[in-house]
Amino acid sequence: MSIFSRYSKPAVIPSAEDALPGRSEAMVVPERHEVLGSPLVGPFPEDTAQIVVGMGCFWGAERKFWQMEGVYSTAVGYSGGHTPNPLYEEVCSGMTGHNEVVLVVYRPAEVQLESILRCFWESHDPTQGMRQGNDVGTQYRSGVYVSDEGQLAQVSASAEAYQQALAVAGKGPITTEIALAGAFYYAEPYHQQYLAKNPGGYCGLGGTGVSCP
Repeated sequence: MSIFSRYSKPAVIPSAEDALPGRSEAMVVPERHEVLGSPLVGPFPEDTAQIVVGMGCFWGAERKFWQMEGVYSTAVGYSGGHTPNPLYEEVCSGMTGHNEVVLVVYRPAEVQLESILRCFWESHDPTQGMRQGNDVGTQYRSGVYVSDEGQLAQVSASAEAYQQALAVAGKGPITTEIALAGAFYYAEPYHQQYLAKNPGGYCGLGGTGVSCP
């Protein structure tokens, strides 16, 4: 996956006018989660909630969340940009504006959003801007895309708390993009639960070593 980081890509998100046009056809993905056995595509049960996170290469990021108790389903895809139904190669070009993200569907009665966010903050470095480790490009930026204003307030408070912890540890400012979620476009089938199908596959995740309060 990190092979694409060797090529020069735009360091800024393109405007809607400059972004690739995309297509109207949605990606067809497997019906069931490779690990959890739950549906990959909604509608999801009424007792679930959703949040979308970007933290670098989505292969390792997705695994972090499907391993959590209370998570009903996960899927990898693209969000935060302009191009409808993009392909992986298009996202890697930097000309869609999209981020590599994970859709996390969870049951709040079994796992609180605070736990989801703790996993998010501690599993990557949210201070690196348009990159994550050796993976460089706008599609690797840190991001949290929320379902409603309540989630937005919780994420913002969590970011402030983690920023204080990072500052004490001598780390830089958080660059995480925090916004209400736009469209989520499913990634190609081979990306879904990639590390379950390829246990020795690439995972570039690396945290700061700073615990989230």
